[in-house]
Amino acid sequence: MTMDAMVPDGLDTATPNVARMYDYYLGGKDNFAADREAASRILKVFPDTPVAARANRDFLRRAVRHLSAAGISQFLDIGSGLPTQGNVHEVAADARVTYVDNDPMVLCHARALLGGASDVSIIQADLRKPESILGHRDLNLDLSRPVALLLVAVLHFVTDDEAPYDIIARFRDALPSGSHVVISHLTTEGVPEEHVRAGRAAYKNATAPIVPRPRADIRRFFDGLELIDPGLTRIAEWRPDDPNTPRSHGFAGVGRKH
Repeated sequence: MTMDAMVPDGLDTATPNVARMYDYYLGGKDNFAADREAASRILKVFPDTPVAARANRDFLRRAVRHLSAAGISQFLDIGSGLPTQGNVHEVAADARVTYVDNDPMVLCHARALLGGASDVSIIQADLRKPESILGHRDLNLDLSRPVALLLVAVLHFVTDDEAPYDIIARFRDALPSGSHVVISHLTTEGVPEEHVRAGRAAYKNATAPIVPRPRADIRRFFDGLELIDPGLTRIAEWRPDDPNTPRSHGFAGVGRKH
């Protein structure tokens, strides 16, 4: 059963929502007709999008698992999206986790599903306003100790006009030494130009446009950080559990603040 029959009051179901489209790619049911229609347009051009979406979630889990094993016990997941399997607090047991999203439906579901988890907080806020997140009363993180900032499949929804590199710099400068920044991002590299245009057109009327970037531009998000091994790689190639994982349409990396 889809969500069409159980719409929360005041929720816009007519505009395709990027979080709900992602949920659809992952095989979830928290989406509406407009989301499925827009997602179907993407699937006509990129039929392997569900594989890529799963590869992205797998990267998130691998990065969290690696950082947790390295002693990081605080995670700030911005643009967390609708809860699914392998959420951060499930991978990093005993860690403090704050989930942040600007979508009221995401927050509603997250509070219902995650509200009982210990050391987990949920904030409705926007990535574009770092100080509103870092100073939020519900941030359950100690900013005097290292934090892992998770920006997984979210920065390609921030346009160049919204100063994405400045946003990351403000987060980076506010976090203590020993913190890490985890990023995955869609790319234009290896993608035919007509496919890039079609993908952008499918998201044009969604809650956020999509801005895939070349590898060099994605690398700039790690300015001022040390990229840990294996550096900036294709998403599926970052410390893979399975070397035969299909190639994905994006790059991923983890940077450490000295």
